[in-house]
Amino acid sequence: MAERSQPEASEAERIVGAAPAGARDQEAAAAAVRDMFTSIAPRYDLLNRLLTLRLDQRWRAALVRHAAIGRRDVVVDIGCGTGDLCVLAAAAGARVIGVDFAAGMLAAARRRGVTVPLVRADAARLPLPAASASVVTSAFALRNFVSIPQVLSEAARVLQPGGRLALLEVDRPAGTLARWGHALYFRRIVPLVGALLSDRAAYDYLPRSAAYLPPEPQLLSLIGAAGFGDVIKRPLSAGVAQLIIAMRSGERP
Repeated sequence: MAERSQPEASEAERIVGAAPAGARDQEAAAAAVRDMFTSIAPRYDLLNRLLTLRLDQRWRAALVRHAAIGRRDVVVDIGCGTGDLCVLAAAAGARVIGVDFAAGMLAAARRRGVTVPLVRADAARLPLPAASASVVTSAFALRNFVSIPQVLSEAARVLQPGGRLALLEVDRPAGTLARWGHALYFRRIVPLVGALLSDRAAYDYLPRSAAYLPPEPQLLSLIGAAGFGDVIKRPLSAGVAQLIIAMRSGERP
């Protein structure tokens, strides 16, 4: 993951209250996010399975399927956390590199037996050569990156022309009733369960962090501006999650 940047003034109202508690500037916010993910790493997988009724793994499997990840691919998973997506991509036959800026998450991945190479690095400054990957993935990390345009640009840099970008993130259902129920669960139940089983402050922050995601038209525009075409969004589980697949512009290798 990358450190946060100061949000543009036009987005200030949209993201008020979404920063980690006590974070007063970019550096403090980045440190708070790193510390938060390290603190919740030991029970991160348990909470993910419990809070999503194991749908999180189905969503990751959908990413692997729709991105057509297979034996010929070199996959870079940014914001890899404890390695869930790394494991699924490797099981599909790909060579995988996991990247995260939270040492605690990478340590948890190693403890659970993830064997792919794991690198502690900033998603906006990947220590990888240009055009070295055929797929770049990210699952539920986009809203914690510093500058989404910078991370997308870096993903385009390390991808071969014709390579795929696959982003899995939270979303909001379209229907009024479904949106109300989703908001109640996400903003009330998730922090309560998080407080009982892990860290209250962290699970207060995580639902709020969705405010950092740009509205859909802006996000899709940012992906296109970074050098991607054929951008497709797929709603998952009635719209509570979203999968975005795009292709790196340029000639295929």
